[in-house]
Amino acid sequence: MAPPEQANPREKANLVIIGSGPAGYTAAIYAARANLKPILYEGFFSGPSGGQLMTTTDVENYPGFPEGISGPELVDNFRKQAIRFGTVMLQDDVEEVDFSVHPFVIKGKNHAHEALSVIISTGATANRLDIPGTRDNEFWQKGVTACAVCDGAMPIFRGRDLFVIGGGDSAVEEATFLTKFANIVYMVHRRDALRASKIMQQRALNHPKIKILWDSEMVRVTGDTLVREVVIKNVKTKVETTHPAGGVFFAVGHTPNTKFLKGQIELHDNQYIKVVPGTSQTSVSLVYAAGDAQDHVYRQAVTAAGSGCMAAIEAERELSAKGFVK
Repeated sequence: MAPPEQANPREKANLVIIGSGPAGYTAAIYAARANLKPILYEGFFSGPSGGQLMTTTDVENYPGFPEGISGPELVDNFRKQAIRFGTVMLQDDVEEVDFSVHPFVIKGKNHAHEALSVIISTGATANRLDIPGTRDNEFWQKGVTACAVCDGAMPIFRGRDLFVIGGGDSAVEEATFLTKFANIVYMVHRRDALRASKIMQQRALNHPKIKILWDSEMVRVTGDTLVREVVIKNVKTKVETTHPAGGVFFAVGHTPNTKFLKGQIELHDNQYIKVVPGTSQTSVSLVYAAGDAQDHVYRQAVTAAGSGCMAAIEAERELSAKGFVK
């Protein structure tokens, strides 16, 4: 058997982009147009490339599509545009990086590169509870979602009874946003007090269209082609009740896909990548972060795309300033 370095030789690259989705593909578009000849690791073995948009049916808030567009179609458009300008796409997952040397070493399952610069755009994964009816191939994206701002204004949710699962600040924010469209919003919380900050608790408790189901958990979601009912169990009395429902929103946090970095760049306590405010620059020179891997506030496709643009422009400028490219 050949030694690892011979079996998986390292190609040289001006820029390696790790991760796809709006951030990665937009970074690729700008970098390719700047003649950086970017290499993009799209992901493959860990799941489909394209990020969270790949599980979103209708995207109605992305500028330029007044009638809306499906998540997968929007992602495909990003990808085609990046390829048009010369981005090399690799359907591979990055398993290891070494930022202690320069050029940086990037190792995937089937490829390896020495990169003068790197953009990390691996995104984040919405946390979901394992509730019957909410899983993939059940009612996920058929009335079950994890982003009220992304999906709450869709016609299927308007004027309906909606359910938010969670008790933190994010859950209150989601519930409050949904009151613009819902008949009533129920917050399902396992405890007898919210975990949210005091000001957010008061917002939920005082809102006429928010009702909190204390000491409760959702145990089942049912419907036909869309969500129609949910079953709620009181964790103290064990009594189950059935409620009509137009939608279920998970608000139990997100997990940034940064574990593979193994502490080589600075992270926030919540494991999102720390960047210099107003830039995409990480704690390592010539390593940048874009999209939801570094954004725990907005988490939108349009902001991810914008940060991908920023990262590519910053990479091109720094590579030029250091004399690596002309």
